[in-house]
Parts: sequence; structure tokens; C-alpha cells
Amino acid sequence: MRMLLLGLSLFMMTISNAQQSYLHCGKLIDVKNGKVLKEQTIIVEGNMIVDVKKGYLNPRSKNIQLVDLKKKTVMPGFIDMHIHIEGETGPNKYLEPFTLNDADVAYNAAEIAERTLMAGFTTVRDLGGSGVNVSLKKAIARGKVRGPRVLTAEKALGTTGGHADPTNGYRKELMGDPGPKEGVVNGVDDARKAVRQRYKNGADWIKITATGGVLSVAKSGQNPQFTEEEILAITSTAREYGMQVAAHAHGDEGMQRAVRNGVKTIEHGTLMSDETMELMKQKNSYYVPTISAGKYVAEKAKIKGFYPEIIVPKALEIGPQIQNTFKKAYKKGVPIAFGTDAGVFPHGENGKEFGYMVEAGMPAMEALQSATLTNAKVLKMEKLGQLSAGFLADIVASDDDPTKNIETLENISFVMKDGKIYKQ
Repeated sequence: MRMLLLGLSLFMMTISNAQQSYLHCGKLIDVKNGKVLKEQTIIVEGNMIVDVKKGYLNPRSKNIQLVDLKKKTVMPGFIDMHIHIEGETGPNKYLEPFTLNDADVAYNAAEIAERTLMAGFTTVRDLGGSGVNVSLKKAIARGKVRGPRVLTAEKALGTTGGHADPTNGYRKELMGDPGPKEGVVNGVDDARKAVRQRYKNGADWIKITATGGVLSVAKSGQNPQFTEEEILAITSTAREYGMQVAAHAHGDEGMQRAVRNGVKTIEHGTLMSDETMELMKQKNSYYVPTISAGKYVAEKAKIKGFYPEIIVPKALEIGPQIQNTFKKAYKKGVPIAFGTDAGVFPHGENGKEFGYMVEAGMPAMEALQSATLTNAKVLKMEKLGQLSAGFLADIVASDDDPTKNIETLENISFVMKDGKIYKQ
């Protein structure tokens, strides 16, 4: 009994000795109620928000850290639902599988992780890499690397010759016949095995490439690439292993197959029809637009040699259409989750997506809600996405009020994650 009481005493001392911070906020975005509040104090203890009070409260002790954000607008840390944290697209990207070791990829990813955090994104969903993403996730969680909280799909799933076939574009002797272990699916049994392999490898989500893609070295950017039976096998197996499924999709038929068979998020959605929009509303599937990526590839495709020749016509055709699809989907009431596809464009520029969303007709407050409230809901991370008591202390600030100047979100000046200040 004495040992038990001693243990409880030490536990209570640990709680009481947690670092406290008072954040004086000139403006505070209440995303839950869609309001901008003035002169608020956020009280942080350890990694949690314990209270939010009106006015500027004075610390009760010299040991309490006071953070002056009186000239800032303060928001919950942003969540990006679609990034590729292991690297960035560029003219040399297609040589990297032959020139970079896993260690090289890991060092690049560590730098990218910090850049992403400094941009105000305290949580990200990584939708496909080589597997280094799982190790990076663990290193960040253990405090060995500075970066956002990461949920990852590990290696995206594709079909033979499809968008996520890792050997597309290789010479024949190097192509081989990759299977479920490498994330290539042909048939229902492969589909189940590929999901189980991702689980074994440490994935949090499953990503499929339901249609062709822009940046793969393959002809079509939009053809359906999984059968309905394969998709259903993937989503049902993922559910059994506690995971949800995201689907890269540009073409409409591939999107419909994915939504009908239980995919939770549709990435890009470029050629989405009215019928698919209605289907997504019925099935409670979320649209992750990635407007930034579309604009970037359309621009870079005009530079000779930036992409392999087979990619250029796809980039010029598909890239410019994403923002218009977003505009239409928003008006139709399709559930929208914030995601950028950073890695297709430079990491750290994720904040531009807010401006593109507002440009297409979404009010700034709703854009902020999509990157906080909505994404926390989709990820089933109920302690993220709000500045309220009982939520994790993921807090960012900008120099201006984004409801009046959305471009201010491209230059975040304060970042706290889990109660620790990373940028001030």
C-alpha cells in the first residue's frame, strides 16, 4: 500500500510540475463556432490546453512562461491530409531510385519534416513513399526529429503498370514482377495481402491509386486501374485492421468505383462528375482537392526537360482543372478536407492552398475549418483541431487576420506542437 501511495504521489507531482504557459492572443480563431475572438489567454499545461480565458491573464507564478502574441492571430495547428514527406518532384526525381540510398532519403525527409512544421502544419497524413516515412514518423514521435505528427500510408498500392507500380519507366531487365509485398495488386487475394503487408510495415492508412496519375511514367492519367472487387477487398481488409482508405483518382469511373466500395477520401478528383459528387455526399466520403499540386505541375510542364515527355501532356491537361472541380464540389456541398500534395510542389508552401480555396469561392473561415475541425474528424483524432480545454496544445499564429488576408497563412510566425514552442 505504501508503494502504491508513493507511486500516486509521484504521479501527481509530475502533473503539477508540468510546464505551464500563458499565451496572450490579440485575436483567436474559434473554428468550432466560426468566430474571431479578441484579447484571449490560452493556458497550456504540459502538452494540453487546460483553459481559454477572455482578457490577458497575468501568470500566477514566476515559473509560468508568458508568450506575447498580442499582435498576432492565433489558430489551431493545421492538418494537411495529403503530403509525400520523403522528397520533392523535380527534373532529377526520376533518377533518385537509382542514386539515393534509404539513408539519403531519410536525411532529406527529416529536413522536409522540419520545414513542414515551421509552415504551421503540426499534423500530416503522408500518402505514400518507400517506407522511410514509417521510421520518420517514429523518430518525430520520440522527439529525435523536429516535425509534424505523422500518419502514413507507407507504400501506396497500385496495379501492374498502374500509377503506383514502382518499376514504371524502368528498362525491361529491371522491371521484374512486383507483387503485394511491393504494393502491386492484381486480384482479390493480392489486395488483401497488400493491405496486411502495409499493416505489418507500420502503416496507419491505406492509399490506392484508383486511376492513372500525372507524374507516373505511364500513358494514361485517368483510366480506372482497380476492379470493384479489388477495392472492396482492400477497404474491408483495412477496416478489419483498424485502417481507412484514401484513393488517388483523376478519372470519374475510378472515383465511383472507389466511393461505392468504401474509400473514405478521394484525392485530386479532377474529372469528378455531378453523379460522383452526389455519391460522395451519400457515402460520407471526403474530397481532398490538392489545388496547389495541379497548378504547380501545369506550370512546370511548360519548362522543357522538367518532366519526362510522357508526363507533359497529362500535366497540361489535368493540372489546370482541379481548382474548377473544387469550386463546383464546394457549391454542391461535397465534404471537403484540406490537403495539398506537398512533394509534388516544394514542401513548406502548403499554406498557399488556403488562398486557392478562397479564390475558388470558399470563405476563409471554412478553409480554416477544413484544415482543423474537418481533418481531425476524418483522422479520428478528437483531441486535435480546436483551441479549447482538453485539446492538444497544437497552436500557430500569423501576423495578420486570415479571415481578412488569407495570404498571411503562407508566413506563419509562431508554432507550438504538443505544448512545445518550435518557432517564435
